[in-house]
Amino acid sequence: MSEWIMRAAQLEDVETLQQLIAVSARGLNSADYTPAQVDSMIKYVYGVDTQLVRDQTYLVVQESDTIIGCGGWSKRKTLYGGDQRKADAEDNLLDPQVDAARIRAFFVHPDWARKGVGSHLMQACEDAARDAGFRSMELMATLTGEFLYARFGFKSVEEQDVVLPDGNVMKVRRMVKEIASPPDPLSNPSTD
Repeated sequence: MSEWIMRAAQLEDVETLQQLIAVSARGLNSADYTPAQVDSMIKYVYGVDTQLVRDQTYLVVQESDTIIGCGGWSKRKTLYGGDQRKADAEDNLLDPQVDAARIRAFFVHPDWARKGVGSHLMQACEDAARDAGFRSMELMATLTGEFLYARFGFKSVEEQDVVLPDGNVMKVRRMVKEIASPPDPLSNPSTD
């Protein structure tokens, strides 16, 4: 992990990220979805949401010059999907006092799966959402990603079968997590 660099994604990363997303999906989703389902998910759902890139809330993890993972959080209402899924839908800002921050689009290269890349990204996203004033987080997990999110304390609250335009079904689970506010150093003054 000491060789990894985490940084905000840039618009010039989008093509590389799209390639990583496809490789990740095909390499890691095969235990949970058929090849036809994965292809359909890549075509209609998976992809970069460039609004997250513009908001500087989408992160990449690199080893040397190679991006090995990506994921982010959002202060906007969209729960999942890349630009191709959103089309012209409004993506209004959330109110941190009442809405949950969104955890979005985690993908790791199969060669780097289960080595801490996703956990590294998740911790950074949770910290950033907390720092932005959010008290909870929400996400839509694929069956493949559910294990990572459960490890971070997310609880499944709803299962959905998303029927994609070609008829393939993407089974997903909406998951939520409460996050504690950071400790206020002024609220616990020293008794020296």
